[in-house]
Amino acid sequence: MIQGTEDPQIAKSKHQTIVETAYSLFKRHGFHATGIDRIIAEAGVAKMTMYRKFPTKDDLIAEVLNWRARRFQSQLDRMIEAETTPSGKIMAIFNWYGRWFESPDFHGCLFAHAIAEFSDPSHPVFAAASKQKAELQDYMATILRADLDPDSASNLATAFLTLIEGATLLAQLGKGEDAIDNARRTAALLLQQDAGIPL
Repeated sequence: MIQGTEDPQIAKSKHQTIVETAYSLFKRHGFHATGIDRIIAEAGVAKMTMYRKFPTKDDLIAEVLNWRARRFQSQLDRMIEAETTPSGKIMAIFNWYGRWFESPDFHGCLFAHAIAEFSDPSHPVFAAASKQKAELQDYMATILRADLDPDSASNLATAFLTLIEGATLLAQLGKGEDAIDNARRTAALLLQQDAGIPL
């Protein structure tokens, strides 16, 4: 290795350590309340390393959100892979949320928190958070297009996203079990009555 350069594997490891440490702190304490110095201390990296990889705190927040979005998408892909029908895939997504609400690691939606703390639509953090919401809606619409026309699929996906977001907020208030049960039942009714998709 050339003197003065960092091994790529070590660099990748440090990058991931910073992202995962920041994620853990952001979800528990919020974005503005979590300082860079605390992230540096808990990640066990040098300040120079932090600023070389993430010149600004906004850069780090956006990367944390993008990493969480990729991980979430991978989890959903695994959840629905055994399902063979659009309704089964959609209900599997609701089931993922039900499991998440029961997890001791549940602290509400990081993306919703980001939108609340960075409310300017032109801000890169707002953009990263809103992108995840749009991707989830598109993901569900793509599933539904197997049985529905594009407009109907899009409208139903919007309704499902609304149910999920509402249930997530109620879960943060300690009402997760009732919230996800109601959301599942409503989603099932919409699939059966409005869309005519067999359950």
